[in-house]
Amino acid sequence: MTANEFLEIELRLNAELDQLVFGSPVRYVYRPLHYAWEPHKAFVQKFCRGGQSFLFLGMNPGPFGMTQTGVPFGEVKVVRDWFGITGEVGRPAEEHPKKPVRGFAITRSEVSGARFWGLFRQLCREPERFFRHCYVHNLCPLSFMAESGKNVTPPELAVEERNALLAKCDAALCQIVRVLGVTTVIGVGRLAEKRARKALAAAGMDDVRVEWLMHPSPSNPQANKGWAEVAMVTLEKLDVLSLLTDQ
Repeated sequence: MTANEFLEIELRLNAELDQLVFGSPVRYVYRPLHYAWEPHKAFVQKFCRGGQSFLFLGMNPGPFGMTQTGVPFGEVKVVRDWFGITGEVGRPAEEHPKKPVRGFAITRSEVSGARFWGLFRQLCREPERFFRHCYVHNLCPLSFMAESGKNVTPPELAVEERNALLAKCDAALCQIVRVLGVTTVIGVGRLAEKRARKALAAAGMDDVRVEWLMHPSPSNPQANKGWAEVAMVTLEKLDVLSLLTDQ
């Protein structure tokens, strides 16, 4: 039942976000929970089960991860080979010629996703061990691009557009935290951490702890110096590491 409730929250959020219009600097909006709904749904139904105390929260889809597979931090090889998930992936309504959606046929790797899931694959061996206690979700399911193809993050949107978008995403996050029974949200990157704090505080959910994990993005110089080692230290401090490595 938890997976179905989770999917219903996402479908409602999809419908609300479909009503929003985005202007400059945004030229292209990719909506993977429309065109990649099939593998996304398979991921949720397989791994979202409730009672998962830790929610790793990303900000929004990366161009070679969730944008292609519908799975958060969804580097293609991880989704296909470790999660055992595939599925039909369509195309965005409008597509930047330099950032095409190829779904599981894409050959370029998502570095953030490869680092993120690569660590947990090393620690857990089997995905079921990770998802026994943890789940992963992106605050915003949309990916934005400028005319040039440059990624546009939600904080870079026009103020009114950003506020309208994040208000809806915040509300959905709070619903998801309640449905899963999450006790700790771990923001992957400062943006996700700060947004989670704001959303949960505004909803009066002060009993939910909010923490931070360095983002594994290659655009983060610190992550390029050994993200996995830094992440392991953080996971140990947050009492997550022992849950993932205990037999």
